[in-house]
Amino acid sequence: MNRVVALWRRLPAWAVDLLAVAVAAADAWLYTTDADALTLGVCALACAALLIRRRWPLAAFALTLPAALVANILAAPVIALFALAVRTRRRWLLFVCGALFAAAEAVGWPVTTQFTVDQNWTALTFVYQLATAAAPILLGQLVQTTADLRARIAEAETTKRHERELHTQTVLARERNQLAREMHDVVSHQVSLISVQAAALQVTATDHAAREAAGSIRALSATTLEELRDMVMLLRAAGTQSPGLAPQPTASDLAALVATSGLPVEMSGELPADASPSAQRAVYRTVQEALTNARKHAPGSPISVRLWSDERTCGVTVVNGRAAEPPLRLPSARLGLLGLRERAELLGGSLRSGPTGDGFRVQLTVPRARA
Repeated sequence: MNRVVALWRRLPAWAVDLLAVAVAAADAWLYTTDADALTLGVCALACAALLIRRRWPLAAFALTLPAALVANILAAPVIALFALAVRTRRRWLLFVCGALFAAAEAVGWPVTTQFTVDQNWTALTFVYQLATAAAPILLGQLVQTTADLRARIAEAETTKRHERELHTQTVLARERNQLAREMHDVVSHQVSLISVQAAALQVTATDHAAREAAGSIRALSATTLEELRDMVMLLRAAGTQSPGLAPQPTASDLAALVATSGLPVEMSGELPADASPSAQRAVYRTVQEALTNARKHAPGSPISVRLWSDERTCGVTVVNGRAAEPPLRLPSARLGLLGLRERAELLGGSLRSGPTGDGFRVQLTVPRARA
């Protein structure tokens, strides 16, 4: 049964209309053998009226009543009555149309002859035909109710899905706020202490190199606090309209990054002027991560930062040499290069990293324009 219903729903509207006309024509042919021109005309009109039952169901039913009165056909008026019951919500109209159909079938043509021959039979036929009219009316109302229930179920599912999304967003917002609080309370406190101690060392130190190192530490601490503030604001604003964040770094900020790193860095080349902001940001983060790794794993080694570009891509190559001092034992989650690789893949580029000679090499390649 379900397969039959599914197959019926897959049929195009024009095929269903032609099938309805064919059924009505077959029914009329059975009732109009050796019929006159009037009977043939009203039957043809009734069959043709079924083609407009989707747009004008009431007019289509009205055009089938003459055939029901003259030729006593059933298929055309029953199909038109069903189409009207599916599309209207006025119960009184359906009752009136059902009564008209029953009267036309019961009285017949000519009207005066039927009333004078046997009035009892006419009344009994009217009752039977009224019961016949009730079948398409009830079936059409059932189809209409089913469609309404299906629409309400779809609306309820949409509402539930929206509620689940809102609940998920609420949970994520709570987790983001908790993470933002933890970052602000823990990281900012430690970095602030580092900045204060570096400032004190910069004032009290007698050695010029120590004062420069303390100044670099203080500047890096201030930059870290600024980026931490931006990250906390971003976490708190996730899922809402952002209140406005500080501008993201671009290629023009690379010189300041290298100058404040306190490392022996030699930078060459430049990025093209038409490089997208996302490409410039990826280059900046790559240089930042490479300098951090060089400071931790190869302190004192010479570092080369080379910016390059061609017709479609641009990027940066960072190479550091052998460590001149013992490596720093700092905690690491080993996620820096992984994050850079994911960033490059999102932009349609690639990141390659690995040992080269006595040092380490990181090369980023990204499209010049946004993918």
